[in-house]
Amino acid sequence: MTDTTHDDPTTLPPTDPAPAGSTTKTSDTTKSSDTTAATTSTTATATTTSAATMPAVDAAAETELDERPLNVAILGAGRIAQSMARTLAMMASDARYASLVTPYAVASRSAAKARAFAQQFGLRTSYGSYRDMLADPNADLVYIATPHSLHAEQAVACMRAGKHVLVEKPFAVNVDEARHMLNVSSATNRFCGEAMWTRFMPSRLIIDRIVSSGRIGAVTSIAADLSYPMTHKKRLTDPNLAGGALLDIGVYPLNFIDMVIGGREVTKIVTSMTPLPTGVDAQNATTLYFDDGTMANATSSMLCASDRAGHIRGTNGYIDCANINDISAIDVYNADHTLVDHIDVPAQLTGYEYEVAAAVRAIRAGRRDCIEMLHADSLRMLALTDTLRARWQLRYPFEAANR
Repeated sequence: MTDTTHDDPTTLPPTDPAPAGSTTKTSDTTKSSDTTAATTSTTATATTTSAATMPAVDAAAETELDERPLNVAILGAGRIAQSMARTLAMMASDARYASLVTPYAVASRSAAKARAFAQQFGLRTSYGSYRDMLADPNADLVYIATPHSLHAEQAVACMRAGKHVLVEKPFAVNVDEARHMLNVSSATNRFCGEAMWTRFMPSRLIIDRIVSSGRIGAVTSIAADLSYPMTHKKRLTDPNLAGGALLDIGVYPLNFIDMVIGGREVTKIVTSMTPLPTGVDAQNATTLYFDDGTMANATSSMLCASDRAGHIRGTNGYIDCANINDISAIDVYNADHTLVDHIDVPAQLTGYEYEVAAAVRAIRAGRRDCIEMLHADSLRMLALTDTLRARWQLRYPFEAANR
């Protein structure tokens, strides 16, 4: 294991100005509404970054990536970064995944913290600044596990340095940031995927098969909740870090619904939230309506614990899912409330391995996104959370006033 000698408190090198309607924060620190339909567009804009300004893609290096495990670097050293480091170590010693990844490096603003992290999880290299990580040509894929407000800036800097990126959810704070990221992904020909882990898990396919089989009839309503008491965590209460329940845990109920509904367009929204004194949402409740009459309820809270359950109701029965954030079991009932099937989800390493494996396979296939979480999916979900925050009049300090 090696580490850099710098302990640089700065963040990443300057990037191009952020897209219209959005600005990017550069420090790394740890109401009711009406029922009008959401009309936010999720179509990506044309690429605005010149490819001439990007590093040339080395064809030989690209071929080599098809033949060896990718060196994965982790940007950030918090709890989620630790989970990813643990996952990478397990993947490297598992015959199913060993050919895909090498646990390589961690970058933190503190050289001492990065060094300790690397030693704990068996990483080869540590960096005391993000800048040093960008300069390392051996880092192939960077997993970004920093506060929400930094995701877009850091992803752009990594791609411009020739790195592929897997960005922890939320992909970005708003859809404008996401479009900018995808423009850079296109210009640099770098993979840029969102690590919404529930979209990659085997439970998703199990649920899809049950619903498509017609066992519960036509789906008429969906409900999903994810709540944990988390107001003690500063990053979740600070508007400067894009805090609030919605972007941290509320995205899970919304993604659960979106997967079941097949990404269909929302025609009407009813939503409300309870704010913290800082202005971010402490808890929220949203009802979504779809063109075929299906309705879905999504709730999340940082004030309390909940059953974290997901329910899919049809004309001939219903499905109960235990813990939508990491589904462990799926129960199928008929219309008489009789349990007709109980499915235990296959054992996993940590659950993170599925998104990592999918990212590596996408990179080797020359894709810039994963089929499990397409760029269109990320844009659609951010357009929805943008709409909800607009209804709540929740705008973060670093977002432009005209959003």
